[in-house]
Formats: sequence, C-alpha cells, structure tokens
Amino acid sequence: MVVLKALRPAICCSSSIFDGGPLEPVDKASFVMFPFPASSLSMRLRRGNNAKLSLVQATEESSMPIATDPAAAISGENPHQIATNGKATNIVWHKSSIGKLNRQELLQQKGCVIWITGLSGSGKSTLACALCHALYSRGKLAYVLDGDNVRHGLNCDLSFKAEDRAENIRRIGEVAKLFADAGIICIASVISPYRKDRDASRALLPEGDFIEVFMNVSLQICEARDPKGLYKLARAGKIKGFTGIDDPYEPPLNCQLELPQKGNICASPCEMAETVISYLEEKGPSKRLVVSEVGSVILRGRNEDALKVATLV
Repeated sequence: MVVLKALRPAICCSSSIFDGGPLEPVDKASFVMFPFPASSLSMRLRRGNNAKLSLVQATEESSMPIATDPAAAISGENPHQIATNGKATNIVWHKSSIGKLNRQELLQQKGCVIWITGLSGSGKSTLACALCHALYSRGKLAYVLDGDNVRHGLNCDLSFKAEDRAENIRRIGEVAKLFADAGIICIASVISPYRKDRDASRALLPEGDFIEVFMNVSLQICEARDPKGLYKLARAGKIKGFTGIDDPYEPPLNCQLELPQKGNICASPCEMAETVISYLEEKGPSKRLVVSEVGSVILRGRNEDALKVATLV
C-alpha cells in the first residue's frame, strides 16, 4: 500500500500597493463620508500595476490539528485549524490579504447593514428603494435585500412557518454581513417579526454596523393600505400565519431609528431616506434618532438632557 503525503502549497501575494504600510482603522469615520484622499488612493493603485503573484511550493508536510475552539478557526486566527460549524465539518477558514479596510478605502465608504423592519404595508420596500437612490446620487454603493425578492431565489425553498421564517432571516443576515464586509451599504427590507432573529443578525456584525430602522406604522394603517391584498386574504382565512393577523409582530425595543406615523401625517419616502442618511453621517455609538409624527428629527446623544432638534423641510 502506497501512502501519499499531501503538501500544502503556500500562496504569497506581494504588491507595491501597500508600500505605504498598513491601513489605519478609522472608527470615527461616518458611513457615507470616508476620509481617505482619492488622489492618494489612485496613486497607490497605479503603483500597484506591476504587482506579481508568486506561488511557492511548500517543502514540509502540512500540519492541520483539529480545532478545539471553532470560533478561533472561523475568525481566521489560525488558518490551519479544521473546524466544525453547524452541520459543516472539516472546514478551514482561508484568510485573504485584502481585508475590509482595504475595500472600504477603495469604495470611499464604510460598509454597514441598514435593517428596515415593520409590518407588511408599512413602507419598508419604498423606503429601501428611496434610500438606495439617495445614496447612489451621492456616489455611494448600496444594495437592497428585499424580503420578497430574496424568496424568489436564495430562500425560495422556505415557507412561512416559524422555523422557516427564522431560517429566512438567518440567511438574509449572513448575506447582509458579507455585503457589509465588502464595504457596501446593505439595506435589508424585511418584516422580520421576531426580536430574537433580528438580534441574531445584529450580533453577526461589529457594534455600530447594524442600524435597525423601525417603520412604526399601526396595523390599522397597514391594513387600510394593503398594497398586495394580503391582509384581505388573511382576514378571509386564505393565508395562515400572517404577521399582525394570526401571527405576532414584536416591535424593536432599542432600535437606532424609528419612523412613526399617526393618522394621515407621513413623511415622504425621500424625506425618510434623507433622515436615514443624516443618521449615517452623524452616527455615533450611543445615538438614537427618532422622527416624530409632525416631521421633526430628534437626535439623542450620550447626554439625554441635551437634545438637538431639526426639521425635515
């Protein structure tokens, strides 16, 4: 019997792009106002035109111990550790030489997730599209993960049972995390009725990178709108487990931004989008933005006694 010993080739990436040294963290930068000078970026990219990839064959046998700490293996702290994560076994995290900060410098923005939650008919998708358009007009790259759109492909195998709803949100949260890691502003527009599922998606990202926007529109208003005719079908018993009718919606307890509507008073989609962008520009670790029913914006900082009030007009 012949035993074949596997050799692990080591890939070494060398490039003059990074002649200036490692990138410095920019924790205080807002999501849509990134402080890297474009001229410096383009100059470094031009210098990197002669970057070469060299493949070096390893001369020693690869040693890959079984991971005792799956979290360490998943984080990439030890790229040679084999891990088990959920039902996936014998997996190894491969760490790239190009990280989140590099991608954010290239795009001149910070990646984040804007998670819009609320009842069906509350205006989540309308706000998401308006926000994406407003960011695009500012030269910022955003992508919308709409709840219905995702169920056309990635989540077409899921029903609306409780366990499938949880899996639906889990998958959307994981995809949103990838977009944010790529430096993109990801706008997730999903009912996401259960707090624990939204909190699980928040926990996937660094603190401050998950902005929960609550479309606080009453069931009565949403049912009166009924843009898809779903409330009518639910009331007739043709749809089971419909959020707000025979399935609960758990409103956020500590969202970053709340957009309420009372009566017929409602800000336009463009106004609400500008409110979200204002939050992204002014974002701090303990700020919370609330838009009142009369269209005012209240920004709460660390000192709850000090309130800054501005109007949307």
